[in-house]
Amino acid sequence: MADSADAREADRALKAKHRTMWALGDYPTVVSRLISALGPVLVEAVGVKRGDGVLDIAAGSGNSAIPAALAGGDVIASDLTPELLDVGRQEAEERGAELRWQEADAEALPFADGSFDTVMSCVGVMFAPHHQETADELLRVCRPGGTIGLVNWTPEGFIGRMFGAMKQYAPPPPPGAQPPPLWGREEHVRTLLGDRVSGVEAHRQTLRVDAFAEPEEFREFFKAVYGPTIAVYRNIADDQDKTAALDQALDELAGSALQDGAMDWEYLLLTARRSGPAPS
Repeated sequence: MADSADAREADRALKAKHRTMWALGDYPTVVSRLISALGPVLVEAVGVKRGDGVLDIAAGSGNSAIPAALAGGDVIASDLTPELLDVGRQEAEERGAELRWQEADAEALPFADGSFDTVMSCVGVMFAPHHQETADELLRVCRPGGTIGLVNWTPEGFIGRMFGAMKQYAPPPPPGAQPPPLWGREEHVRTLLGDRVSGVEAHRQTLRVDAFAEPEEFREFFKAVYGPTIAVYRNIADDQDKTAALDQALDELAGSALQDGAMDWEYLLLTARRSGPAPS
């Protein structure tokens, strides 16, 4: 019993840490300035239709949820970090989108089995620490015959390599946590979903990012607004040598990717059908 209580307390502490990390900086600006195109790509891939019940997990400020609502879906945008949901509510109002916003842990969703026609996540669930628990939950809340849709950064792509560059400067991960970019490997996601899905389609695609003219501009932007990068720099704030080394690593990474003022960031777009008979 004590072990179980200790495990629950450790999980609460871990989720509080994640919630705080994503509230650092200004993630909605990352979305609006750099990756806003990914949301509509995912919504088109899952084929949201008017009246479909849609859950967007780890929705952030609504990059996928708002386009899904504008397409006619009955959408719930869920996220662990309420500050991001607050920004999303305001943007949805400005764009004339009606949807619900709910704080929720991707590893313990507060929804009944089979509640949604479509369950999706755009570079969101990949950051939940326990991959199998997360996959189990997104499958649980999708009805048989429903659609699963995911966009995740690949390990070999720019963002995956950025996390690789930051890894040695970050605190050690908690026991059982897995690296986020693994969700960008088709075979890893297939293993997580197993025989509970059919009709898996997976494509590696790229997002063109032309917001940075120089590597240093990229580095300073991410140091200022991207929660995971801010957290890593805070971890080494008292070590000038490590800070300088990480600066150099990010500059070199961005410099290797910049071509004529633009970078291509690779991601995996995966869709699947929840196994089981569709409701009549």
